[in-house]
Amino acid sequence: MPAEQHPQTLVELRACARHLVQRPLTCKEHDPEAFRLIRRHEIDLDRWFTQRLGYRLHIGADTARLYKTGALPERRPLRTRSGRPFQSLEYVLLSLVLAATAAGPAVISLRDLVEQVRSAAVEADITLDGSHTTRRALVSALQWMIALGLAREMYANVDAYAGDERADAVIEVRPDRIALLALPALAGARDADELLARGERRSATRQWMRCLLIEEPVLYRDDLEDAEWSELRRRIGEEEQILDEMFGLLVEARAEGVAAIDPSGTLADRHFPTGGTVGHAALLLIDALRGRAGLPIPWEELVQQVAALADTHSRRWSKDLVSAPERLARQVVDLLVDLRLAQGVEPGDFDAAELEQNVLLTAGAGAPPMVRLLPAAGRFMAAQPAAESGDANQADFW
Repeated sequence: MPAEQHPQTLVELRACARHLVQRPLTCKEHDPEAFRLIRRHEIDLDRWFTQRLGYRLHIGADTARLYKTGALPERRPLRTRSGRPFQSLEYVLLSLVLAATAAGPAVISLRDLVEQVRSAAVEADITLDGSHTTRRALVSALQWMIALGLAREMYANVDAYAGDERADAVIEVRPDRIALLALPALAGARDADELLARGERRSATRQWMRCLLIEEPVLYRDDLEDAEWSELRRRIGEEEQILDEMFGLLVEARAEGVAAIDPSGTLADRHFPTGGTVGHAALLLIDALRGRAGLPIPWEELVQQVAALADTHSRRWSKDLVSAPERLARQVVDLLVDLRLAQGVEPGDFDAAELEQNVLLTAGAGAPPMVRLLPAAGRFMAAQPAAESGDANQADFW
């Protein structure tokens, strides 16, 4: 392989692989240098992704598309310009806009596009109103397309439509790029279950586990069957070599699972530890719950813990979140779940012995939802002797 003869080639290949995993749709105008390198190393990149991950790479005149199938990340929502996850209405409207523009024209007014979206909604038996909420959701969908390179504002801005249904703009659409969005698994899928089954190729065990190590922060032992876990541990040295060569990742294997660590801290779309009120609160909450690691914790208690932290740090944290501890707690838990540092659980997920250890658990049929820290959260706990923690399992926690 050329990389074995020219060290600089491996550096460039790795940079391209990292770029494509982060931006599966890469447009030349967004990063000309990255696109130039991808074009230069197209053959080797395609071989890497196809043979090692089961991905497929398509490169056109000004667009590169990496089709990532094989593993389904648990939580990877589309996000608005402000960073908020898409809501259901925004997903619906994005689907309708893509359906209305996939065949062109290349230039369209916002008013004409709205009419096409409404027609597509009628054909799909979807009811849309002209409310501010719907208009704002449509603007979010269009902003996502513009940021991705699927459309461009030629005259005026689409943002005005959120507050004024009479507002207009002229939009250039890229139907050729829109056509590249759909994964091959979509073709012929009769329902969501079949689509998800096609998207996750668990039968290709090694590729599937490798994809998960790249797409998820950590792959837990409980995620795998016994045979899969044995296969991963047996070939852990080979996986380390592949992930290092392709992405510069280090593999950390423990009894609880395997994590792929990025020393540069730039590959993940969400970083931790991170700044801001939510990031700081999440880090402090992990440490506050160190003695209950792995045990179910009631929602009410989590809110109380977060409220106490907010009271202590009220001068430095966002006033809006400090005054609403339950909203802050939800954002903290969402962040920890996204990073696979915590997990939402139900009382039935634990046996009686485990529940007895959690003396604060609310009993009865009306018990609230609970959350537990997952093993990788142990990486962010302040060091302390195991005997002080009062938890015999703490030494084994990640």
